[in-house]
Amino acid sequence: MRKEDCFYLGNIVKKHSFKGEVVIKLDTDEPELYKNMESVFVDLGGNLVPFFIKKSSLSRGTMLRVHFEDVNNEEEADFIMKSGIYLPLNLLPKLKGNHFYFHEVIGFHVIDKIHGDVGVIVYINDKAAQPMFEIENGDVEIFIPMIDDFIKKIDRENKQIHVETPEGLIDLYLN
Repeated sequence: MRKEDCFYLGNIVKKHSFKGEVVIKLDTDEPELYKNMESVFVDLGGNLVPFFIKKSSLSRGTMLRVHFEDVNNEEEADFIMKSGIYLPLNLLPKLKGNHFYFHEVIGFHVIDKIHGDVGVIVYINDKAAQPMFEIENGDVEIFIPMIDDFIKKIDRENKQIHVETPEGLIDLYLN
């Protein structure tokens, strides 16, 4: 399985018992969707390796206690510590309306109420306090904050995001 075909679900953060159980910190708003998984992909040295789950239980919100098959002691658990956990993209729940996954809108055109087609989203910058669309318009990069009030419509069929940005924001980049 390739990472491009998967989404990041969380990270193994600690060992839970001497029997090889580990705790995964889930990076999701809906952890209950993932409490009964049969398997996951574990990132080991840049390769996604399938691990099958014997049992799991959700605790303290986003913490998932897992006992993997073939991980039966602390030494084996040490081998997978701090590893990322991934699932295939087709397991993501479908979002509707103006809700979207970051990876889903890469390649979408941004249509502004005043400026029309602003360009194509090439990246979502989520490293800052406010995530931003990184948009390519020819040789120009345009950054638009991902603020709910700016996003008016997600048109999945036509791969467009319709926005209404504050006066002057897009002009900063185009003039």
